[in-house]
Amino acid sequence: MISRMSMTSTEIEELKEGIKQLRKEMIQTAAVTGLNSHKTLAISQKLDQLITRYQRLLFKKKSRLMNESKVV
Repeated sequence: MISRMSMTSTEIEELKEGIKQLRKEMIQTAAVTGLNSHKTLAISQKLDQLITRYQRLLFKKKSRLMNESKVV
């Protein structure tokens, strides 16, 4: 179970970094091509997917921690 938690923590950190990088790319793309360009919108959709995955992992991690604290 500990290895599962650290895997989740690693994945969460990787997602945070990916979100940071993609957000930067989206801002730069929007500055050049405009907010409504196909490229900006495609990056925005990818960013939404990463954020959703990040939120789901955080929720799972918090739920696991709460369940473990109830057992103790």
